[in-house]
Amino acid sequence: MEYNGDVPVALSDIKVIHSGLLDYEKSWQKQREIHEQVANGQLQNTLIFIEHPSVYTAGRRTDILERPQDGTPVIDVDRGGRITWHGPGQIVGYPIVRLEKRNEVVGFVRTLESALIKTLDQFGINGISISGKTGVWIKDEKGERKISAIGVRVAKGVTMHGFALNVSPDLSQFDAIVPCGMPEAETTSMERELNRKISIEEVTPTLEKEMVLALAQVSKLEP
Repeated sequence: MEYNGDVPVALSDIKVIHSGLLDYEKSWQKQREIHEQVANGQLQNTLIFIEHPSVYTAGRRTDILERPQDGTPVIDVDRGGRITWHGPGQIVGYPIVRLEKRNEVVGFVRTLESALIKTLDQFGINGISISGKTGVWIKDEKGERKISAIGVRVAKGVTMHGFALNVSPDLSQFDAIVPCGMPEAETTSMERELNRKISIEEVTPTLEKEMVLALAQVSKLEP
């Protein structure tokens, strides 16, 4: 039996691709190609881990006032959610999987949140879901801080786009926008919460294991 990390492939049927640093628009085209193959049964369920050069992307619900006001380019995409930033120091994951329940988009988002929360817990960070808000948050006496954003799309019963986990990014990049349409929300990272240096290489194996296990619970093998 083959293994993805510690997870049997026979159990998960999820192919994991580590793409390294890749331009956002090139990766989006790659997503579309894989999505079509997964939807047609030509390719197994796939999870892409990637890191992007600095870029702002805006989901369908983004308001004009949430965008950078200095002319900084923004890529409009077909996912849910609003505007966010991607860049070095952030793990971006794109699950492209056939959902067992084709229309359970909210349930799928909760699945991603759960895997991210379990990952953070293994590094001593108490991440939580907050009712009415998407993503993973830290909540304590200092208030609410977002550590992971989620924005997905489901077409033909197959997911695309996904999540971004702030490991050690330049958080000042979020200052030019209203992240996820929440002006009151502070953005944080694992590095800030732990008050120590931490790398993507340190976090990725744990995140991969938790995400593959979680996706195996909501995906199906055949179209």
